[in-house]
Amino acid sequence: MKMIPKHIPQHILYVDGVTKSFDGFKALNDLSFTVKPGELRAIIGPNGAGKTTMMDVITGKLKPDVGDVFFRDSVDLTKHDEAEIANMGIGRKFQKPTVIESLTVFQNLELALSGNRGVFKSLFHKLSGEQRTQIDEVIELVGLTEKRQELGGALSHGQKQWLEIGMLLNQDPDLLLVDEPAAGMTDHETELTAKLLRDISGEHSVVVVEHDMEFIKALDCPVTVLHEGYVLAEGTLEQVQADDKVIEVYLGR
Repeated sequence: MKMIPKHIPQHILYVDGVTKSFDGFKALNDLSFTVKPGELRAIIGPNGAGKTTMMDVITGKLKPDVGDVFFRDSVDLTKHDEAEIANMGIGRKFQKPTVIESLTVFQNLELALSGNRGVFKSLFHKLSGEQRTQIDEVIELVGLTEKRQELGGALSHGQKQWLEIGMLLNQDPDLLLVDEPAAGMTDHETELTAKLLRDISGEHSVVVVEHDMEFIKALDCPVTVLHEGYVLAEGTLEQVQADDKVIEVYLGR
């Protein structure tokens, strides 16, 4: 069970002066930014800007060479591994959905509740009324009510993305890191995904890495632009799109 903080943190995520090098190449170069509790934030930038490395450092997959990474003000993420960080309340959704295609939507969400029981034990574990209600609420939130008994493999690409977001929500994270959720989606799915992430924020903090500018516009949230491992600009989408430095290194290409 997660500890309930005694205070509302000023920052759900605090990244300060983080550098990470690979064979002399600085993938992150004095990277600093913060995310507030309940905030929806978009991260954009050209290929090689450091977006994936940034998420790897936050989730404990990589350790920074120098710099601070704090969760809920006081938890030093650089001192914890991936599993510990996930259990603290940081969920990561990769670009490619990882739903189990041979299980139904409901079973995938049931499995996400299970902790470390494993697939076999989870599917023979009797759900409490509270757990069943939680799954039903998540299914409705992610727009899959009519698909609850369909196999994961029968879902469209967009629906698989929504299911995976639902699976993360079932673990009750304080912070979700979502990697290119709009990739490969239809225009309608993209619109619904932006609405879903807006709906999730507030109760959860959400950081979205994305390339699709129409999707970023639909998110209607603060935008951080990365370039060569550091923050090039921050502001609304309109503000960063009008920034000469951003136009030169990213939007003008």
